[in-house]
Amino acid sequence: MRAKVLVTLKPEVLDPQGEAVRRGLVQLGLVGIREVRIGKVIELDLVDSPDVEATRKLLQRAAEELFANPVIEDWRVELDAVTPTPQG
Repeated sequence: MRAKVLVTLKPEVLDPQGEAVRRGLVQLGLVGIREVRIGKVIELDLVDSPDVEATRKLLQRAAEELFANPVIEDWRVELDAVTPTPQG
């Protein structure tokens, strides 16, 4: 099983890094960009678990206590089952 935790700044929090990237993109000629928000992605390769909801809850807890600052950041957990690649 693979998991991703996507962490982004809350909409009301200023993003100076995103603004610097937006200005750089405009200087490169990419026009029409209203806003750029910078976040982070944490990718995890997990041992398969029969209890997907328990895994999701643990990842939510990890996001809240370790990956993100809940005062200024939001997060989303995505879980994907991994299908084995056929051999041969």
